[in-house]
Amino acid sequence: MTTEPLFRDDAYARETTARVVTAGADGVVLDRTVFYAASGGQPGDTGRILRADGSALAVTDTVKGTDGAILHRLAEAAALPTPGETVTAAIDWDRRHRLMRMHTAMHLLCSLIPGAAVTGGAIGDAKGRLDFDLPEAPAKEALNEGLAALIAADHPVTTEWITEQELDANPGLVRTLSVKPPRGAGRVRLVRIGAGDPPVDLQPCGGTHVRSTGEVGRITVGKVENKGRQNRRIALVLEA
Repeated sequence: MTTEPLFRDDAYARETTARVVTAGADGVVLDRTVFYAASGGQPGDTGRILRADGSALAVTDTVKGTDGAILHRLAEAAALPTPGETVTAAIDWDRRHRLMRMHTAMHLLCSLIPGAAVTGGAIGDAKGRLDFDLPEAPAKEALNEGLAALIAADHPVTTEWITEQELDANPGLVRTLSVKPPRGAGRVRLVRIGAGDPPVDLQPCGGTHVRSTGEVGRITVGKVENKGRQNRRIALVLEA
């Protein structure tokens, strides 16, 4: 019952035709989808499932199911499609693109605080945050200057794959303590920002991102807070 995750190879795909595998109270499972399932701090996509008769089913959330299935959660009282039916799955692109911009910006923020472990985070389409294991809070002004410079440089954002053995040999690639890269498939997806060596940022991530840092647009550090003896929370605000 595995769903082919088209967003993994093409985060810019806005819709796809698909076949309904199952449909129930937990959601609709399709054989392929452009809807990102919530994980790693990034929310699941919203959008619509369009049926051949012209009706549209509102997808209010997308989550992971069992055995690689992706569940498209429908609005209450929605009429369920029939297994085997061909539909079109279309995401709310404006919301997804804002999430992609924010997620990429959070990688940039990581690059400005090298060596510090990420203890938590949340990605929103207007605001986001990362928590760092740091004894002292970094200067807000310096972070804003660093983000602006990285965005203006328009660094490319690409993905690549390494084996789990290669990841084990390079444990420093993993910055997050609260979210570990998924294992068991034999390989791990990396997101690379920058074409240089060393890159601006390189770490395991299964989320969706923009193609270059210039596409992030205007984003600022809203505030830096102390959330414990060694925990510093940095909030990001995305402008339209």
